Amino acid sequence: MRKLIFSAALAAFVIPFGSAFAQTAADNAKPAFDAELANTVGADDYGMRRYVLVILKTGPNKMPPGKERDEMFKGHFANINRLASEGKLALAGPFDGVDGWRGLFIFAVSDIEEAKKLTASDPVISSGEMVAEYHKYYGSAAVMLVNEAHKKITKKSF
Repeated sequence: MRKLIFSAALAAFVIPFGSAFAQTAADNAKPAFDAELANTVGADDYGMRRYVLVILKTGPNKMPPGKERDEMFKGHFANINRLASEGKLALAGPFDGVDGWRGLFIFAVSDIEEAKKLTASDPVISSGEMVAEYHKYYGSAAVMLVNEAHKKITKKSF
């Protein structure tokens, strides 16, 4: 009986304070909505937007090491930088190569056909070094801020 009374007394004391703290923390944690920023990054009401995720995999024409391969990858990086500066490429990066998975693009387009056209402009695709797999993706519109932030933290470029 003492345990029941103690538990009830503890609950009567803790629950009101816990609820008040949780509500205050939630109210304080919610950032102010920035309509201009949301518009700039193409956010919907949930702060999300549509993208096309492209998985780059090893293709049928692996180019041997040498000047031609180096030029192909130089063009690959130039293409990435061009698409990013045009606002079409939100994110790109390499994978570890396991199971032939080489890298990814996240295009700021909602149509797979448009993503295919953008991907076709890359030398690693046109040479057959890599092939692309396409998926519609719905994610945070804040991904659109990555390229600008990346410029501010980069000491060296490829």
